[in-house]
Amino acid sequence: MKRDVAAIDLDAAPEVDELLTGLGVGTMVRDSVTSPIGRNDAWAGPTTSGREVFVKRLTGARADVEARLRRMLAFEEYAKEARPPELFRPAFLGADSDRHIVAFERVVDAENGAQLMVDEVFTGEQAYRIGRVIGRLHGTPPVGTVEVEQVAPPFPPVPFLRGLPMSVYVRSSAGELEAWRLLQNDDVLVRALERLREWEADAPRVPSHCDFRVDQLLVRPEAIYVADWEEFRLADPARDVGAFAGEWIYRSVLDLVTNRGDDVFVDMEFTHDMVLRRGAEKMRRLLPLVGEFWRGYRDVLPEVDETLAVRATAFAGWHLLDRLVAGALSTSRLTGIQRAAAGVGRAAVVNPERFAATLGFVS
Repeated sequence: MKRDVAAIDLDAAPEVDELLTGLGVGTMVRDSVTSPIGRNDAWAGPTTSGREVFVKRLTGARADVEARLRRMLAFEEYAKEARPPELFRPAFLGADSDRHIVAFERVVDAENGAQLMVDEVFTGEQAYRIGRVIGRLHGTPPVGTVEVEQVAPPFPPVPFLRGLPMSVYVRSSAGELEAWRLLQNDDVLVRALERLREWEADAPRVPSHCDFRVDQLLVRPEAIYVADWEEFRLADPARDVGAFAGEWIYRSVLDLVTNRGDDVFVDMEFTHDMVLRRGAEKMRRLLPLVGEFWRGYRDVLPEVDETLAVRATAFAGWHLLDRLVAGALSTSRLTGIQRAAAGVGRAAVVNPERFAATLGFVS
């Protein structure tokens, strides 16, 4: 879930107002601007012309930034030319490619999907609509001369499962190193992740978000907007489908130590058996949303390749393992909940055929 904080100093980033002025929307109103937390620098708020805008300056290694910007701009060209039905996204205003800045119309009066999840008001009807949106995306090929990247995303990073490059090792926290050791020392899991990458290489390639999470959903009664297209490319559709399922599995694991969805909750020491029982209960409460997503997806794509559900289940499992590594960034050791999430993710990666129906991926 993205949070807003005090704005990054715009006076130290005059290129933002320069871009907005060139686009004819005025400069940002300083005392009304906030900066959503994320991997990039960002500003959200009104301009002097009254337009609500969202501006992002991509940060990181230059090659990575340029690749992400190229994919974002390719998505805008793709969406403009191919016009996938039911796919809404924040209106693109323009970009400064030299300084890696993009500007969008800000979607106001929308609820963030992650907040709906936390508040326990994410509905089956919304999940169904999102399934239709992703189905429309996957079912609408590029047209014209739009160049869409076809290189698969780098995760799961199979080489890292055999040993971390020194450049990664020296930048990793103690928690991250513990997470990587947990994965690297599990030969069965490593072979299963290698198998997933092999499956992916043989899978159909369709227009895909490839970094799909509920915090990228902006929900209005009349439309659901999907944002953050930095990883857009032609890819295995199982990535997006599995990511949505993975979000809800991860939420159910986080809820192990809460009373969310419980009639009665008693504070007590959790035994292994109790963790398994409560985990099953939490999943039964949330996984119907995955079933509704799948129903919406199949309503617009009734014909899918026969192993999509199995691959999506494996990618759902990877989603939890990816969260393990990402969550360990600022920690010195893994928590019990992180280890529990890793265990659930491992089960889905190693035995996706067994768990596909459990997640709701049924015909």
